[in-house]
Amino acid sequence: MIFLYRIYQWCIASPIMLVYSIITALITMLGSLFDQDYWGYYPAKWWARMWCWIHLVRVRVVGRELIDHETSYVFVANHQGAYDIFSIYGFLGHNFKWMMRKGITNIPLIGTACRMAGHILVDTHTAQGLRDTMAAAKKKLHSGGMSIVVFPEGRRTDTGLMGPFKNGAFKLALEFGLPVVPITIDGSYRVMPRSTFNVTPGTITLTFHKPIQHTGGNDIAEVSHQCREIIQRDLPAEQRD
Repeated sequence: MIFLYRIYQWCIASPIMLVYSIITALITMLGSLFDQDYWGYYPAKWWARMWCWIHLVRVRVVGRELIDHETSYVFVANHQGAYDIFSIYGFLGHNFKWMMRKGITNIPLIGTACRMAGHILVDTHTAQGLRDTMAAAKKKLHSGGMSIVVFPEGRRTDTGLMGPFKNGAFKLALEFGLPVVPITIDGSYRVMPRSTFNVTPGTITLTFHKPIQHTGGNDIAEVSHQCREIIQRDLPAEQRD
């Protein structure tokens, strides 16, 4: 059965998604010239859903009622695999900008679309690059209801276990007094881990946790640790520390 699925994945689904990705990137680039917030989100939302649907990956969402669509948040999630991006983009249900590695701009069309859509390109190699990253994030958060999504681990896991969290997202939340929303992603590692491009059909669960109000009374390291523990709590036992 898996042999037939591989034929389907590489001979049918992948060519369709290649064309759809090019079309989505072009629509995003053109639309973002007029309305960056709308066209930087909605075409990619349906593109991400199509990635899941066409590869027979189901996304189950738990706890989205905890989120107010008119409020800006800093969403933080564990990073199990490539389908984390499709799951969040397609099923978060809240307009947002990614904080993503600057190297993404090297991908033809997709990189340009991400830049024109206003996603925040993270450059931590120099002090000026870090200041520019934070300034760009602050500018986006001035838009009412606009949020940011961050993978605090910085990269996909190699083992299925969560890595340590970096503090940039939590520093930003503290500076703006924004709630932090932990999101547990479970199942993405089984669908497509870092070590392969082959997809295994399955179910990914996004679990939204209660927003944490980040104030001066709880420091960056404390909130980072708290979020990591909350996210880890809803993972299978074999994926916890």
